[in-house]
Amino acid sequence: MIREAERGDLEGLLRLYTHLHGNPMPESAPSAIWEEILADPRHHIVVAEAAGEIVSSCVVVVVPNLTHGQRPYALVENVVTREDMRGRGLATQCLDCARDIALAANCYKIMLLTGSKQESTLRFYERAGYNRRDKTAMIQWLP
Repeated sequence: MIREAERGDLEGLLRLYTHLHGNPMPESAPSAIWEEILADPRHHIVVAEAAGEIVSSCVVVVVPNLTHGQRPYALVENVVTREDMRGRGLATQCLDCARDIALAANCYKIMLLTGSKQESTLRFYERAGYNRRDKTAMIQWLP
């Protein structure tokens, strides 16, 4: 089942995020951050559930904008699927839901950054409708 995250999903999401770049499970739940995310109508966490567990997810944030006819744009981050659940189309379904959220918000574009250099991952994103030709991503990591 594909849906937006709900209040009770924090622990399941944190467990899933351990599959994202070796992200460790926090010692204590970041409840204040979770409440901030839930209260933000522009911040959406899409989850795929299987057997009552969150097994895939992505985040989509809608950003207000003064250009392009004042239409917002959307950013996708934290795309992850539990290793044993990969290859079943769950991340694709999450990305499709993210696109639907962006369309409903009248976004003129949706952008996704990936740290992966694996050709198979890049092709996966291309099959999901993203391209690597139109923009060049630059990142400045902050302390």
